[in-house]
Amino acid sequence: MNLGKPGWWDQACAELTANDPVLARLIASYPGISLEGRGDVFLTLARSVVGQQISVKAADSIWRRVVEAVGAMESRRVLAADPLALRACGLSQRKVEYLTDLARHHADGRLDRELLAGLDDEALIGALTDIRGIGRWTAEMFMMFHLLRPNVLPLDDIGIVRAIALLYHGGERLPKAEIRRLAEPWQPWCTAASWYLWRSLEPTPVSY
Repeated sequence: MNLGKPGWWDQACAELTANDPVLARLIASYPGISLEGRGDVFLTLARSVVGQQISVKAADSIWRRVVEAVGAMESRRVLAADPLALRACGLSQRKVEYLTDLARHHADGRLDRELLAGLDDEALIGALTDIRGIGRWTAEMFMMFHLLRPNVLPLDDIGIVRAIALLYHGGERLPKAEIRRLAEPWQPWCTAASWYLWRSLEPTPVSY
């Protein structure tokens, strides 16, 4: 289920446009599109696992092959799938194991949306990173694309770090502490800022 554009999106874009000329140009370059949330816990986390440490384009291609292989992105179908068939989609052996473990957690009822939604950001990250293969980045994608939290800045995302280097620092990558300082004018809309930074590298959006 697609949740569509977050209710806070237009306000975020207006304030980011007023506060940051770089983001103002990016926002103006992509009218009529936005982050779109997904209403399925397993689908969001599974797509994030598939997308770990690879480009948006590669993740989208592999994801389509995985969905085609299992028939529908449901935990029971992933658990029933042949691991070799999943590997043939372009997943590493480790990602096959991560996806299977995630499916097992979901099938066992250990990914309750209401419970997860009630946690603050750091508690939620702690709960999700207990699952094998889910680190901080994957938990942040969940917060952005499933819970639609407005102020997530995924500093472990290679695209975000690269975009900031290119747009703000002459191509030189900044340490996390300096990125946090640079991002202070984006508060409390770091999720929207991050989405537009991704667009500067990959014009076609991907939804986790």
